[in-house]
Amino acid sequence: MTDSTSSSIHISAEPGAVLDVVADFEAYPEWADQVKTVTILSEDGDGWADQVEYVLDAGAVKDTYVLEYDWDGIAEDGSGTVSWHLVRAGVLKALDGTYILTPKDGGTQVDYALAVDVKIPMIGMLKRKAEKLIIDTALKELKKRVESLS
Repeated sequence: MTDSTSSSIHISAEPGAVLDVVADFEAYPEWADQVKTVTILSEDGDGWADQVEYVLDAGAVKDTYVLEYDWDGIAEDGSGTVSWHLVRAGVLKALDGTYILTPKDGGTQVDYALAVDVKIPMIGMLKRKAEKLIIDTALKELKKRVESLS
């Protein structure tokens, strides 16, 4: 992934608990403010979602998009890497990212990297700023959700 923005957060829960929230796509509208609806379009043989459709309303950016997920980097304990890439969208041209879940200090270190591109012209600095806002908001909301369930 090139030209991505990244950030990290520590969550006071085991990687498996964090992964459960990450993989529970249909619950995203309950805790991810900008996600209005989520539909799982396909699953692999292990029950992991392969393709997921999102309806996003982030103020200036409203879009319906589909992401394809790769769960191959996940270990039995929930640690490892989940990655995704954009399949189709209206406004977005790219939305590629990774979560890396690492056991640390009795909880989980979550490293999140994201590369976003839109079909409308946008200055690189503004794009990075938007990515940083998306990542920071997502990590804070993920932490709050996981720790409220633990």
